[in-house]
Amino acid sequence: MNTSFQQRLAQNYGQLSPRLREAGDYLVANPLDTATRSLRSVSDESGLAPATFSRLARALSYESFEDLRDALRAQIGRQVASFASRAEGLRKSGENGARGHLDRARDAAVGNIDKLLTQIDADRFEAAVNRLHTARKVALLGALGSTGIAEYLGYMANFLGPNWTQLGRMGASIGAALADMDERDALIIITKPPYARVSMRAAEMAHAQGVFLMVITDSHACPALRIAQSGFIVPTEGSNFFTSYVGTLFLLETLVAMLASKAGPDAAERIGEIERRSRALQEVIDI
Repeated sequence: MNTSFQQRLAQNYGQLSPRLREAGDYLVANPLDTATRSLRSVSDESGLAPATFSRLARALSYESFEDLRDALRAQIGRQVASFASRAEGLRKSGENGARGHLDRARDAAVGNIDKLLTQIDADRFEAAVNRLHTARKVALLGALGSTGIAEYLGYMANFLGPNWTQLGRMGASIGAALADMDERDALIIITKPPYARVSMRAAEMAHAQGVFLMVITDSHACPALRIAQSGFIVPTEGSNFFTSYVGTLFLLETLVAMLASKAGPDAAERIGEIERRSRALQEVIDI
């Protein structure tokens, strides 16, 4: 199993006992301490018995807690250069005023993308893109703050083909759209805490129907991750009080770029035809 620690935790989170969940939450929140300190120190700091962490490691298919620590060390090692450059940027940035806010926002955005790149399994991501490429229909669902992000993904993907649909748009029935989907189709759910109930219910319904389910979120605790064939945890820290979607947009724009590379000449012809019709309808103007 070559998946990251967070991916393993997300896939098994629902089956873990409350104590093992607590241990997993601690490791996610304190990866550096876990990677560099002894198990006894981690135990003392967390208030959990050493055996709890050993049981968690086995529950996540690691041979031992030391193997789990090695996985965290490898991930942290990939982040070192990024962290160093960001620290230098923070040192040079202003503390107050617009420049300080701009610098902090930049560092948060770049940091989210860098962290995503150290955590994501590129092979799993490519496999998910291949599955979307061959799907009969691809439905998109994002509620609350994720609504506009799903709409943007749909806007981009519709240039490549007519089989992408945003669920619930303009009051359309989500249930009606899901009723016609099966194993030939795919559903992408974008969701961040607090999780929208309709997104979680739609994930369960699609899973029961055999639909390929891809979930993009920012926490291993997202309920939909446990039933997703493909799930990605995207960092969302920011200088604003609200969840940052920079990392999510980076992932989705990369996804569409990969789909475009697989689409072939038919997609280019379709994009050209869309542009001609947009000008004929005066939806856009040439400057």
